[in-house]
Amino acid sequence: MFDALKDLFDQFAQPAANAPQEREKEVRLASAVLLVEVMRADPDHDPAERAAVLQALHAKFGLSDEGAAQLVALAERTVESAYDYQHFTQALNEHFSQPQKIAMVEDLWRVAYADEHLGAMENHIISKIAGLLHVTHGEYIAAKLYARESLHLQPE
Repeated sequence: MFDALKDLFDQFAQPAANAPQEREKEVRLASAVLLVEVMRADPDHDPAERAAVLQALHAKFGLSDEGAAQLVALAERTVESAYDYQHFTQALNEHFSQPQKIAMVEDLWRVAYADEHLGAMENHIISKIAGLLHVTHGEYIAAKLYARESLHLQPE
């Protein structure tokens, strides 16, 4: 029994050799979960929104199509048991710079606007996530406008 406790303490006392790889997986999953949450906020699951999630993950992390699809599937399973966004936004706050967090909010807007319609729940979720990522209101609005422009949508 003491050996088991010693092993447990040793695991926490010494950083794992693959800690950077584990952190990268955590950041990827956190990003995917937040993108999937915006996609799920729209009750009319438009294929364009799923494509926007896959594109964001492909661009952000250089994932293959298959890798991005597997990450989205994992994110969808993870979302089922998640009760808030704090764990996911905390991972991004620890590992993303402010410009990276703003880019994440832009990706969230692109997912929401992929079907050329912004639902109230999508807007609410992005606002909440942006706040948890410590994105200022000005950065949040700029990200929204930039995402709309990048999708060639007319001003609201």
